[in-house]
Amino acid sequence: MVMPMPEETAQKTIENVTVRGGGLIGASWAALFLGQGYRVTVQDIACGFEARVAAELRRVWPDLVSLGLASGRPPFDQLRFDRDTARACEGADFVQECGPDRIEIKQAMVAEAEAGLRADVVIASSTSSLMASDIQAGAQNPGRILVAHPFNPPHLMPLVELVAGQKTLPAAMQVARAFYEGMNKQVITVQKEVVGHIANRLGSAVFREAVHMVAEGIASVADIDSAMAHGPGLRWALMGPFHTYHLGGGAGGFAHYIQHLGPTQAARWQELGNPALDAETVAKLIAGVEEAIKADSGSLQEKRDRGLLALLALKEEIGLAR
Repeated sequence: MVMPMPEETAQKTIENVTVRGGGLIGASWAALFLGQGYRVTVQDIACGFEARVAAELRRVWPDLVSLGLASGRPPFDQLRFDRDTARACEGADFVQECGPDRIEIKQAMVAEAEAGLRADVVIASSTSSLMASDIQAGAQNPGRILVAHPFNPPHLMPLVELVAGQKTLPAAMQVARAFYEGMNKQVITVQKEVVGHIANRLGSAVFREAVHMVAEGIASVADIDSAMAHGPGLRWALMGPFHTYHLGGGAGGFAHYIQHLGPTQAARWQELGNPALDAETVAKLIAGVEEAIKADSGSLQEKRDRGLLALLALKEEIGLAR
């Protein structure tokens, strides 16, 4: 029997959060939720996941404190681990699903979670490309299922993309938006389901051309990364392509840009590549990345996280945090 999700769910208080999956994304979410005062259960079946999640929590906690998203020391008394899904979901007020991005696994994880959940609890999937409508298929209460895709690492990156499936109820979307916005997330709503949502489609478009240029011998991996990091990437870290090209239009703004330089954009579109990830191309990419990272000293992850913290603080200072 399907139990509808009540509209008053949008007013419900969330205290207990269950994170399905204790990998890279799940551990990052768990740290943020703990920092925000929630009681958190992390469920996984991988051997040793408990120690890995705890270690990651200790590692990222100072970053959360510096962002004002946590204080003191990690509250391990508010964190528990469980290998049994139904038991981990008992008493949960919100579920963040972070399993592998394969539809059959997502559907199975939903079925397992529903065995222990109340009918009014939202299940938010961190999927980077799958569609909520497909994840809902076969669910007892499909109206509570939606996509809430973060950017890695979720405890630092502000973006969360919300995507409703065909059967997602407005109340579930309201719950999710309020939940994430309460943690100072930049929440956007994808108006039409599409593979990859918004941000990953943009990233995939750039990466496709990067792969094409390596495959065709146009540039090395190192120079392509340098071009992005020291060129458009700097501007895009502050504002998106439309705002960027608005400034590119000078006094006439975006209208001037698109009218006068739009044709050159269209001409470049015709020249963009459509590479295949065949064995030869993959080998070139791997060799190029391995060569490029030889010059890097220290931990790239730590450098990235320090850079993100500094950039987030700068955006707040100059009024571009939203």
